[in-house]
Amino acid sequence: MYLVKTPQVVQNLFPHFTWRIPTNEKVLFLTFDDGPIPEVTPWVLDQLQAFDAGGTFFCVGQNARKHPELFARLRREGHAVGSHTHHHLNGWQTDNRAYFLDTRRGAQSIGGELFRPPYGKLKPSQAQFLQRHYRIVMWDVLSADFDPAVSPQQCLDNVVHRSEPGSIIVFHDSLKAWPRLEYALPRVLEHFSERGFQFRPLREQRQPARKTA
Repeated sequence: MYLVKTPQVVQNLFPHFTWRIPTNEKVLFLTFDDGPIPEVTPWVLDQLQAFDAGGTFFCVGQNARKHPELFARLRREGHAVGSHTHHHLNGWQTDNRAYFLDTRRGAQSIGGELFRPPYGKLKPSQAQFLQRHYRIVMWDVLSADFDPAVSPQQCLDNVVHRSEPGSIIVFHDSLKAWPRLEYALPRVLEHFSERGFQFRPLREQRQPARKTA
């Protein structure tokens, strides 16, 4: 089970994570997990280029090392990059030491301090340790492109109807997501561009923790 729109109460429980970027500007933050892979990532980059859009790619370390030319293109075209561990590990199912070592290896492959845990799953002990070393980026809108039970149109609707200024939106440049990504991404770019929105990469500096009521 997953939530397409992350409730504010969940965001407040983990104030040191970045869920969205507070702003009144018409700006959105598209993020792409699991790449880079030659079957999908170049197409994503072409779509972003067509709309002069910046994105943030949370790369699996072993994929970045396997496809250095693609990773170099991400950087060359001005997109932000972050680590998604080296082997796409599930934090809930992984011993802390093994998870930390894999996360560090992924970060060494990618560079920078942005980090998104695969599946959004971290144990509290993992989160406590990692947030001292990385900016942990989650999301407030999940396209659900990874879910074969979701239609391409529903994937599009998830983003169009739930995004607001400052939203961090999750797509995946993966083969699993491709049937829905191919349909939704260009339409998301067109829809919000026509309404005056810009798409920007995430900056690396950490956001101050929000005060909870």
